[in-house]
Amino acid sequence: MDRKAQNRNVNIANNRVSDGRDVEFSEELADHEDIEAQARAKAADRRAHQREE
Repeated sequence: MDRKAQNRNVNIANNRVSDGRDVEFSEELADHEDIEAQARAKAADRRAHQREE
């Protein structure tokens, strides 16, 4: 593999975006709006993952 191809592979790996699941959430402290927001986020994740396939 030449140097340009190696650099391109490194850049692709560095530009990956996390799915944002590193946020702590307490169901005990959640209100109705939090629960609705979680449902919308799950639906959006399903749609996004379906597009990837």
